[in-house]
Amino acid sequence: MNMLRYGTICLMLAGTASFLHYRGGPERYATREPLSDFPKQMAGWTATDQPIDAETLEVLGTGDFLSRLYSSGQSAAPISLFIGYFPTQRTGTTIHSPKNCLPGSGWAFESSSAVMLEDAAGKTHRIGEYVIAKDDNRQYVMYWYQAHGRSVSDEYMAKIYLVSDAIRMNRTDGALVRVITPIPSSGQLSEAKLRAEAFVRELLPALPRFIPD
Repeated sequence: MNMLRYGTICLMLAGTASFLHYRGGPERYATREPLSDFPKQMAGWTATDQPIDAETLEVLGTGDFLSRLYSSGQSAAPISLFIGYFPTQRTGTTIHSPKNCLPGSGWAFESSSAVMLEDAAGKTHRIGEYVIAKDDNRQYVMYWYQAHGRSVSDEYMAKIYLVSDAIRMNRTDGALVRVITPIPSSGQLSEAKLRAEAFVRELLPALPRFIPD
């Protein structure tokens, strides 16, 4: 990243924080269901809740969080789902990018791209797709920022929409949705990609109940 782009990003993030902190008027909060009620069974996948340790919760800040492992009961590898919903981002609590968190856990990004994915209800979403690696392990990752009926793959565009929605709607709530599945040791990336995309297509239509439009 060149210094001009880095400086622009820093100024934009600082401006976003200042605007959200000083904007007057009470914030609007939309009605939603808690993430603990998110379906544990979807299209043949069954979930097991995964605990989130106290240190991670402290880093995440104030919000509603879900961590689950979905298995199909067949030979397919499992899928890890994380959703972090933040009812407000005015108080200093903001969504953490996996591009910062995953490298801190020892994972390196091998590739990154974005895809337009049509969900099971026929709506199109822009989703980030990544391959990460640590030692001999490789995983396929899909993540995006979800807010007010919009799916955004880029964190900087998500910040721009955050300011825009704060002005138009007086809302700063939003979420990060992350799906991870292993890439077989044989290196069949296409297998992991198809598995994750099929899961996400089923997942997306359920989100508005928990991440309000």
